[in-house]
Amino acid sequence: MEKIIGKILKRPKLSLIVLLIISIAFFIVMKKNSRMETDLDKYMPQKHPAFVYSNQAEDWFNIRDGIIIAIENKEGVFNYSTLKKVKDLTKALGKMKEINKDDVTSLYTADNIIGTEDGMDVKSFYKKVPKSPEKLSEIRDNVRSNEMIFGRLVSNDETVTVIIAEIEDDVFSQKFYHEILNMVKQYEGPEKLYVAGRPIVEGTMAYLGPKDMKRMVPIVILVIIFVLIAVLRSFKSTLFTLLVVLFATVWTFGLMALLKVPIYAVSTMIPVMLIAIGVADGIHLFSHMHLYMRQNPGAGKKDVVKNMVHEMWKPVVMTSVTTAVGFISLLTSQVYPIKYFGIFTAFGVMMAMVFSLVLLPAGILAFGLPGWKDKNREEDDKKEGSDKFSSQFIRNLLKYKYITIIATALVIAVSIIGIQKVWINSSFLDKFEKNSDIVLTDKFINEHFGGTSTLNVIFESKENDTFKKPEVLRSVDRLQNDVDSSLVVVGNSFALTDYLKRMNKVMHADKEEFNRIPDSQDLIAQYLLLYEMSGDPDNLWKVVDYDYRRANLTFQLKSDNSKALKSAISVIEKYIPQFNKMGITVNYAGSGYKGLV
Repeated sequence: MEKIIGKILKRPKLSLIVLLIISIAFFIVMKKNSRMETDLDKYMPQKHPAFVYSNQAEDWFNIRDGIIIAIENKEGVFNYSTLKKVKDLTKALGKMKEINKDDVTSLYTADNIIGTEDGMDVKSFYKKVPKSPEKLSEIRDNVRSNEMIFGRLVSNDETVTVIIAEIEDDVFSQKFYHEILNMVKQYEGPEKLYVAGRPIVEGTMAYLGPKDMKRMVPIVILVIIFVLIAVLRSFKSTLFTLLVVLFATVWTFGLMALLKVPIYAVSTMIPVMLIAIGVADGIHLFSHMHLYMRQNPGAGKKDVVKNMVHEMWKPVVMTSVTTAVGFISLLTSQVYPIKYFGIFTAFGVMMAMVFSLVLLPAGILAFGLPGWKDKNREEDDKKEGSDKFSSQFIRNLLKYKYITIIATALVIAVSIIGIQKVWINSSFLDKFEKNSDIVLTDKFINEHFGGTSTLNVIFESKENDTFKKPEVLRSVDRLQNDVDSSLVVVGNSFALTDYLKRMNKVMHADKEEFNRIPDSQDLIAQYLLLYEMSGDPDNLWKVVDYDYRRANLTFQLKSDNSKALKSAISVIEKYIPQFNKMGITVNYAGSGYKGLV
């Protein structure tokens, strides 16, 4: 290793030029190909059995993450201005190329299942926005009497209504994110509009990640400059050390861009890690050089560099290799961003090592030795006092060794207790500041509706028409009611049972006692046939498949963290033996569950 470095340093200027050219090439590639990964599903191990099943279930029931736009009018939403805004914004969203108009749900597009003299009909709440108080009151009464809408699309206090636009996983982009936000701003006033949902969280992370990095890295570099100048007391040494960090960072992100590996949220920490590690190598090398120069005042730059490389290459290589191995161990993770963070940080560490052993000596040979500012007598006295303090501290530790051992044991005991209370939080919202707009918006919508996070429970049977059987549907309904009522974090749920209870009620003159699952399988089949003929069957296929062999139950949660999801799953698990006896398996799907896995 020392011989290789020696050969490279025979032509220091050429070595610097080659490093500079390669760094510029990597910078161009980085500038051209780098992109921030905004799809949080890409953070997950796609070959994991839970993900394979979830993706399959998402195709069965067209489960998609939705952009939620809440429209607040403190005077109430049942007025001409607000209802027109709901209609106009719904149409505007449907015209966007990234959104299918059939995937936009609002009070304007929602189905209103009603009873008629001839049986049952499915109508819209309104098509033309009414102006008369009578017509507006009629819409309000229809919403209030519809359990499938009231509390789901319109808040219980009737001051907020939501529009939900579901999108495909691969259509979201920074451009689309800003188009949505700009569109919503155009509809502000007098109503207040809020935008939330998982795609918005993804977009906000993708937008703020690079922005935070641009703000954070200069601050870190500025602090490092002050520290280096204070420690090394040389502008030239400080500059060379910073170049080591800069080149290592450019090479790392350049390689990521060359291999088409996107920048994940955790990847934004790589520059900070490389700054800390690269600076440490520079301090070790220059500190040794300074010591050698003080002991050998007449030594030339070649002798200084030769001694520095000879004495320090092994410590620098060993510390860098052990650090890199530590990061490479992250390859055992099943989460792709963690894998990439580990391997590319390890690459950056090794590059920082190479640049420390090549760029620093080559820079000294090409541009001369650093101009050290020797300490004055007062600083030497301070150093001597500091050394005395350190020595006295060590002597006290040895003198009171039993107290030291007991204190250490207490720290270990407290640490063991604390480790048991550590839990893995899968929440993406918790990564933001509590007072950030995205968190406050999410909180507002959760306060007025069932929740912005979802957990999909998938029931699957081998027999067709299983989910037309009253006993099966009642079991699903009991599960819904139990989870809804027992957990504060669960705000709402939606399944085939809600359709059937609504249809049974309207077919019996809206009598509340009929807001339940019908007793007859034939009657259930008739209701479903009527809905398929009168309404939009695509809505039905979001909760059950065509053969009625699979069903999808969606829970709305007011938090996306692991504790909330696990609390819901723990209640659901109690019902699994009951469903298994009926020949029904229970699994989970959706982005919320995948985040938990």
